[in-house]
Amino acid sequence: MQLFVKIKKTAAVVLSAAAVGLFGTAGYYSLRLPESVTVGSAQSVQFAQYPELRCIGSVSEPRGASDKATLSLFGAIPVKNVSVRREEPPTLIASGAPFGVKLLMEGVMVTATGKVDCAGDDLCPAELAGVEVGDIIRLADGVELNSNADLQRVISDSGGKDVTLSLTRGSAELTACLHPVYSESAKTWRGGMWVRDSIAGIGTLTYINKDTGEFAGLGHPVCDTDTGEIIPIQSGEAVPVEITGARKGVSGKAGELRGRFTRSPVIGVLDRNCTSGIHGWLSEEALTAAADGAEEYPLGYRQDVTTGEVQVCATVCGSVPRKYSAEIESVDFSGSDSTKNMVIHITDPDLIAETGGIVQGMSGSPIIQDGRLIGAVTHVFVSDPTRGYAIFAENMIGSPQ
Repeated sequence: MQLFVKIKKTAAVVLSAAAVGLFGTAGYYSLRLPESVTVGSAQSVQFAQYPELRCIGSVSEPRGASDKATLSLFGAIPVKNVSVRREEPPTLIASGAPFGVKLLMEGVMVTATGKVDCAGDDLCPAELAGVEVGDIIRLADGVELNSNADLQRVISDSGGKDVTLSLTRGSAELTACLHPVYSESAKTWRGGMWVRDSIAGIGTLTYINKDTGEFAGLGHPVCDTDTGEIIPIQSGEAVPVEITGARKGVSGKAGELRGRFTRSPVIGVLDRNCTSGIHGWLSEEALTAAADGAEEYPLGYRQDVTTGEVQVCATVCGSVPRKYSAEIESVDFSGSDSTKNMVIHITDPDLIAETGGIVQGMSGSPIIQDGRLIGAVTHVFVSDPTRGYAIFAENMIGSPQ
């Protein structure tokens, strides 16, 4: 009898431990799953990374509508309720071609402030007016600013009278009263600040929608090199680029692609610089050329992504992309940083020999897995240039400003 009681107690302890383990595992998944997913009309809610999870909810809403579904462990233990949106994945050209970015800012960005050499004590009018580095000045005495020259003209013509500045700081709209001072060396009125009105650089096209001409690249925003702020754009151009070589990345120092803007016609216009990258529209001629013989892939939603082998399309010489082998080492389905969803490891010996791995200018290089466009390279790990971050491709589709 005592033996039976001992066996019964042992079994209870084992079952209790197993239950705790299962529910602890459920908590593990709950923390790692997103709050919402998008699926095609014929798709079930299933994560390729977690085949043990099954959907036990019923999702039958029409396209564009949202519903709820429950993911469960082995169909038995509920893990998480997720919002489900029905949307057919678009079919896109995975580019990998380099392109030049020319941006004209909406207003001018303050990159530094400094004292003006005036009679008596040197002063910094901008600081006294409360202007800060990173501010976007859009108006000066009601005059729209499109360049540094516009701002300097208003200040110079002020004759020392106060100049009203309308500026943006983050999401706040502010007004500052600038009192210019006379520079003894420049022989004109100054405001004590340096501003930037345009920027240019090289990136990689991620995808092209041949039906609409829309394209996106970089996978992260273009930010000012001095302030780190996202640059608001008034207008911009995408121009052809030829890659002439690369400075190889090594541990502790990121490499970069080297290239030149060609004299070919502008290939498109840029209309958004947002957290997911640069977005715009190709010209009809450029779209026709890009679509000629191009490989198209359906968009892979985040739940389609799994660790394992992938291909990265990139251009490290000339202007024609090629595919390189790599692997996804980890996937963050619920991370707060929308540009760092995956850790990618370059394994292709040719790419490592040419660049050391991921280098500046490769941002936006599309990632292909299981016949789907799943993401784009965004950042390199300075300590190990063969590794870096990537963004989910779905985060680049229809992203807000």
